[in-house]
Amino acid sequence: MQTYLADFLAKNQLSPDYLVSAEQHFMPLVKAIVHTRQASNKATVFIGINGCQGSGKSTLSDYMARVLINEYQLNSITCSLDDFYLDQMQRQQLAKSVHPLLASRGVPGTHDILLLGDTLNKLANADAGFSLPKFDKASDNPVPHRLWPKVTAKIDVVLFEGWCWGTPPQQENELWFPVNQLEQEQDRQGIWRKFVNHQLAQFYQPLYRYMDLWLMLKAPSFDCVYRWRLEQEQKLRQKLAGALTSNKIMTNTEIAHFIQHFQRLSQHSLTSLPGKVDHLLTLDRDRRIIRD
Repeated sequence: MQTYLADFLAKNQLSPDYLVSAEQHFMPLVKAIVHTRQASNKATVFIGINGCQGSGKSTLSDYMARVLINEYQLNSITCSLDDFYLDQMQRQQLAKSVHPLLASRGVPGTHDILLLGDTLNKLANADAGFSLPKFDKASDNPVPHRLWPKVTAKIDVVLFEGWCWGTPPQQENELWFPVNQLEQEQDRQGIWRKFVNHQLAQFYQPLYRYMDLWLMLKAPSFDCVYRWRLEQEQKLRQKLAGALTSNKIMTNTEIAHFIQHFQRLSQHSLTSLPGKVDHLLTLDRDRRIIRD
């Protein structure tokens, strides 16, 4: 096994079996990305990756970036929509001025959209000497700016992933009825979900134009998200074991509540995106790929 693959497995706490599936299902994606890079006259090509929480977007992005770097000599980086969340104080201000549910990170409107647009523009223009934002989910705040990684050379490929990345806004009549208990009890007038939908339409959707190729990891249903999100939190807990700093790792009950913020747009993605993306990977309940 090559060193970069061994490092990948160790970082992501994966068994070598992952590489068997990756060779079968992900290498065709890598080759499609290489073809897109070769056929483009753009300085940087962007790959948009959509998938609900816990579907494996970050792991897929990490794998493909390493292969592109080591096998194809393409300078590649991974970016996540999660790294552009507003800090707690900014979200508290939104909670007071718009709706209390905006105190929780997650939905469109809780990201620093100006920073996101500026970062995508700099990457598209092959700028160097700027920093890529990073967010610390354990503290629920951005990583200190001085610790953000620097872009020091031209980037060939950007793999940009996000749970609602690429998702179109809903029609107004789709917003009328709550989809879960959180909306029923805490958004009775629909103020939160209408705000989120407006943010998605006005500020997020225009940024999709940067993407040259779209991939989707399609869950069988939103019901899988709770179990997958528990696994994510367990990995984070293991990663931070023994850390002296305080963190905000969630309990199982907190996770069950938290994912309700994502349900509406996750379900909308599952129905609206499969026919629009360039490459669709359909998952079973254990995240095994059953169709591609």
